[in-house]
Amino acid sequence: MIRGLFILLAFQLVGEVAARGLALLAPGPVIGLALLVVALGLYQRWRPLDEEALAASDLGQAARGLLAALPLLFVPAGVGVVQYLGLLREQGLALAAALVVSTVATLIATVGVFLLVKRLTGTKAEA
Repeated sequence: MIRGLFILLAFQLVGEVAARGLALLAPGPVIGLALLVVALGLYQRWRPLDEEALAASDLGQAARGLLAALPLLFVPAGVGVVQYLGLLREQGLALAAALVVSTVATLIATVGVFLLVKRLTGTKAEA
């Protein structure tokens, strides 16, 4: 599991260095994750792995351990909501409207990108 954490942190570091060194707009961890996906794809071509083997690997165990602790990251957000209940009461309608509009905009953008990629790759829809 320590090797898996090292791999994850190494890719995050590479992404962070690339983001800051090249002044990229994407955050370093996102770039590192994209590089990890590319590396796993290349590794899959060189030495095929099934899902069970990947889950049993050091990287899979580290990812599972981090995902198990993920709910702890929501505790500070919950405390913040409780702390600002008065502000939420005053601005709740505006926040709800912003949430709905941004969600709809995100869904429309996602569908647009999906259709663009589908058209560029030439794949046909399967029912």
